[in-house]
Amino acid sequence: MAEKDKARGKAKETKGRAKERFGEATGDRSLQARGKAEKAKANLRQAVEKVKDVFKK
Repeated sequence: MAEKDKARGKAKETKGRAKERFGEATGDRSLQARGKAEKAKANLRQAVEKVKDVFKK
């Protein structure tokens, strides 16, 4: 289950990064901000999964 959550977090991070870059390229600040927020949320989710892994061992 943890591997699935990690993969999901990485996919969301990539999606957020793409939105952020596309927003930069097109000058769409709203899209850029949504991308940054999505990326930050995904990074937080990945950090939680790493902490879970530490306590499983």
